[in-house]
Formats: sequence, structure tokens, C-alpha cells
Amino acid sequence: MSAPIIINGKDRAAILRDKVAQDAAALEKSGITPGLAVILIGEDPASHVYVRNKITACEKTGIKSYEHRLPADASEADLLRLISDLNHDKYVHGILLQLPIPEHLDENKMILAIDPVKDVDGLHPINAGNLVAGLPCMIPCTPQGSLLLIKEIQKDLTGLHAVVIGRSLLFGKPMAQLLLAENCTVTQCHSKTRDLPAICRQADILIAAVGRSQMVKADWVKDGAIVIDVGINRMDDGKLTGDVDFDAVKDKCRAITPVPGGVGPMTIACLLANTVKAAKAP
Repeated sequence: MSAPIIINGKDRAAILRDKVAQDAAALEKSGITPGLAVILIGEDPASHVYVRNKITACEKTGIKSYEHRLPADASEADLLRLISDLNHDKYVHGILLQLPIPEHLDENKMILAIDPVKDVDGLHPINAGNLVAGLPCMIPCTPQGSLLLIKEIQKDLTGLHAVVIGRSLLFGKPMAQLLLAENCTVTQCHSKTRDLPAICRQADILIAAVGRSQMVKADWVKDGAIVIDVGINRMDDGKLTGDVDFDAVKDKCRAITPVPGGVGPMTIACLLANTVKAAKAP
């Protein structure tokens, strides 16, 4: 088997960001500046890093960012009031509620409060339902980016067996729907799946999104598979690892995403694309 392709998410994300910048510039000429409001609650260090990266990316692509910070003890009423204000703000086209939020707040209730047209994370039940139905919708950013990386390797996915490890609303479930729409045969696995390694070995496309460092071993992977690693796990020494044992698995793959530098950059690029898409909405 030939050497594996290490899928460069940074390069693919740069191409998408350039397209977003062009679209944003075209909108600017018609008097519309795409606007993204980011809501950050509390002092979680990782969330602050993510938000800073998103705001920086906005600035580089011509998207106006509006950062709203609330204290960790913010009330439900405070957050609902802010979301309502942003829903009605004509300069804000996209609303991103940085997750996770403090436990005393009902995450589902807050997502429901966001206008589906401005739901650039694609988590509102209306967007989730439209995705299942094959109707126009906001598609969650990480699954959207993952599919773009898969199609960098193979354009036509018809008939391929895709195995998705994970069933979250943020990634696993929408990823499965996107693959179904590409005519894949999809197996969705999770913590209760029996004999997970045997199922993974059947996959032409294997996608891991469980948050367990290096869980997927070489003997889980079919020769020549495309492997997408969505996991980001920080080790005690500060090193980032994925859910796939990269060094052991890469020699069995046709292509594989690294961590970092794989799916992560695509997530932010797709967020920017969703914001411009929302700005174009009638």
C-alpha cells in the first residue's frame, strides 16, 4: 500500500476562508456586513481560547464580531434576554453560544431560544430536523468540515461503508445524516456498542468523536480506510492527542487527519461560512 495521505485541514480551511472573505466583500458592496455574535459565559480557559480564535478569524475574513461575556452566575433570564436582543439585531446574522455553559443553565432551552436562521452552530431542532429531511438548513460546523476533508480524498462516496463512533447532537448525529446524504451506508456506534473494534474494521470511512485519547488502535482499522479524527484530548504534559492512535494507525490508512491540524481548522472556517450564509438569507 502506498504512503498514507495526511489530510491537511489548515490548507483546506485557508481555501474556504478565502472564499468566505470574497463572499463577505461582495455582501459589503451591497451594504451588508456579515455579523457574528459570540456569547461566552464564565471563565472556562478552553472556551476563552476558542472564542478568541473565532473572533480573530472573523476579523481576517471581513466578518464583524460582537463578543458578549456573562459571568458564570448569570441567570437564565439574563441569557434569554441577551439572545432575544441578538435575534432582533439586524446587524447580527449569526449567534454562537459557546458551549459548555454553566450547569445551572438549561442548554437545550437556550439553543431553542436562538432564531434558527441565526443558529450558525446548526443545533436548533428546526435545523436538525431539516438536515434529516434533506431541506436547506444550517449544518453543524465540525461535521460539515469533516465531510469536506473526506471529499478531498474521494469525491463520490456512493456505497461506501462509513462508521461514526459517537452520537452527540453536535457531531455524531449530524455527521451520520451528511454521510447518508452522500449515499454511504452508515453505522453509528456509541458507548453501548458491542464489539466496537469488529464494526470499525468494516469501515471504508472511519470517524472517531468520543473524547478518549488514542482509543482507536491499528487493529480496529481496515486497510486503505479514510480515517477522520475529531477528538481533541489534552494530556498531562500539555500535548494534544486525538481519539485515534495516529502513529500506529496511519500506515494502514489511505488517508488520515492529524491532531492538531486536521478537523479543528475546518470547524472555524465552516462557522465563518455559516455566518455569511446567514447574512445572505432573505
